[in-house]
Amino acid sequence: MDITIIGAGIVGLSITANVARKGREVLLVEKHTRFGQETSSRNSQVVHASIYYPAGFLKGQLCLEGNELMYKLCEDKNIPCKNLGKLIVAVNEKEEAMLENLMKMGEANGAKGLKIIPGKKVNELEPNVKATAAIVCPTSGIVDTHQLMQYWEIHARKMGAEIAYGVEVKGIEKTGNGYRVEVIDADGKQFDFQTRILINSAGLNSGNVAAMAGIDIDRAGYRINHLKGMYFRVGNGKEKMARMLIYPVPPKPGSVGVHTVPELDGGMRLGPHDVWIDEIEYHVDESLRDLFYSEVKSFLPFIEPEDLYPDTAGIHPKVQKPGEPMKDFIIAHETTKGLPGLINLVGIESPGVTASPAIGHYVARMVEEII
Repeated sequence: MDITIIGAGIVGLSITANVARKGREVLLVEKHTRFGQETSSRNSQVVHASIYYPAGFLKGQLCLEGNELMYKLCEDKNIPCKNLGKLIVAVNEKEEAMLENLMKMGEANGAKGLKIIPGKKVNELEPNVKATAAIVCPTSGIVDTHQLMQYWEIHARKMGAEIAYGVEVKGIEKTGNGYRVEVIDADGKQFDFQTRILINSAGLNSGNVAAMAGIDIDRAGYRINHLKGMYFRVGNGKEKMARMLIYPVPPKPGSVGVHTVPELDGGMRLGPHDVWIDEIEYHVDESLRDLFYSEVKSFLPFIEPEDLYPDTAGIHPKVQKPGEPMKDFIIAHETTKGLPGLINLVGIESPGVTASPAIGHYVARMVEEII
């Protein structure tokens, strides 16, 4: 193989679609039986505006680029997507002062069209939302991640890429002209193959894959920690009472807080409520209803506890530990670690969906420098 990509999530599929060429041997391997079975199908599907990231972060750059690429791609390829806009709402004077810092952070990242509006204007945009002021983010929206991934899968195959589902990587060995990759298929058959370039886009398992390649993941900062985000669904007709994405002022560094998650079919969820976990599991307990209610009642006064019921959960692959400040995406060609031809993508969490078109382009440029 010329290029092998590990992981058919939204980022792995974007990369595959961008590196595939006629006459180039490209293989995408995925341990599940179809694409996007982990983080890529368990998220808010929000197209972010690039507000919350420290200046100079790759997250901010790729989120901004991905935002523009996402809307154009969806329009060109008829992928369901809506540019709804977002309000980050303050409910008191203390939070109003915090909006100024958010504005500065967003502007430093290049987020477009941001402005602060008074509570009266908020009520004109969203009559059922309570706020004393808000930041308007006109480039935020939602996208159908399943159809986006399906488009990239089809496009990659049209460009000659092979996609192997039910194939799990079990070992990686550096060889003279690339990497020997050991895998096991769904029938338990083990085999190996040679690839010149190996791209690790394994999401929740990306740290383990990097370790297979011989990297000390603790020393490199590649160990993945799991932050579970849970969602509750809004019912009783209340799901129609807010059209835009409605976010609170972030309650703490690194968190955007529980917010509305409008859906393309007209539904609405609230979330995520985040908890650190040791083992991967997706249960959402009904006992969290009052917590979700308490998180949103100040700015969504129409919500009552009986309007909420448990929905989905997803897991962020974080490279920071609990209590540590936000860390950036890791997208690295590992030449300095003695592993030329290995590209690691580790800690690709939010805004990974928004950034995915830009990440595909970014990694494709890295590949062109190697080949």
